[in-house]
Amino acid sequence: MADAARRNYGFPKNPEAGSPENSPTDPRARIPGDAGERRSGADGTAAPGGATPAGTEPGSDATSRTVLAEADIARIVSRMAHQILEKTSGGADVVLLGIQTRGVPLAQRLAGRIRDVEGATVPTGSLDPTMYRDDLRLKAVRPLRVTDIPDGGIDGRVVILVDDVLYSGRTVRAALDALAEYGRPRAVQLAVLVDRGHRELPIRADYVGKNMPTSRRETVAVRLAETDGTDAVLILGAKP
Repeated sequence: MADAARRNYGFPKNPEAGSPENSPTDPRARIPGDAGERRSGADGTAAPGGATPAGTEPGSDATSRTVLAEADIARIVSRMAHQILEKTSGGADVVLLGIQTRGVPLAQRLAGRIRDVEGATVPTGSLDPTMYRDDLRLKAVRPLRVTDIPDGGIDGRVVILVDDVLYSGRTVRAALDALAEYGRPRAVQLAVLVDRGHRELPIRADYVGKNMPTSRRETVAVRLAETDGTDAVLILGAKP
């Protein structure tokens, strides 16, 4: 980082960022649902953000079951924080970057638990990989979200990317490309609340809260108090 000030980015530093087609006002500079790689509706399309896909509202032709409740998520976050401390020698040089959207509050929760356990303050920030997705022009759009790199940057640090669900791996691939725009970490690791399988790229998480086998026709819906008013993980699937 050129200076130690916290940097807030609405979109990535990109040599073409000044061109009209990369302007934030251009429709193509808008994003499919946050981490759209990870949630597929009954028709195989991605559900934008954490929203319940069409057809899965109460009374519709879909079934849902809660697989993780608030207490379960709290225990998982605590366990993952301990694993991070063990693997990184007490959190030395660690930076937690939450992948927008629900990765951000998860990163903050992990930092809080690390502080409670170790007394260490771990820098946290956010990363929006929107402009680096390989399906940018293929799916529904929504506004870009903020990338926030903590004070001190990421050069020479151990950056842990945090997300709610790991699915095909395409969001993580995009996040790695986006991360390269902001510095050169010593190492990059991945922490996810849920790994639902069905990888399309050779990507594996270093810290997994819950391995959750699913079919491609099912949707994994993560709800967090910071974004949804409640903590839960549900599996939604069309009725036979």
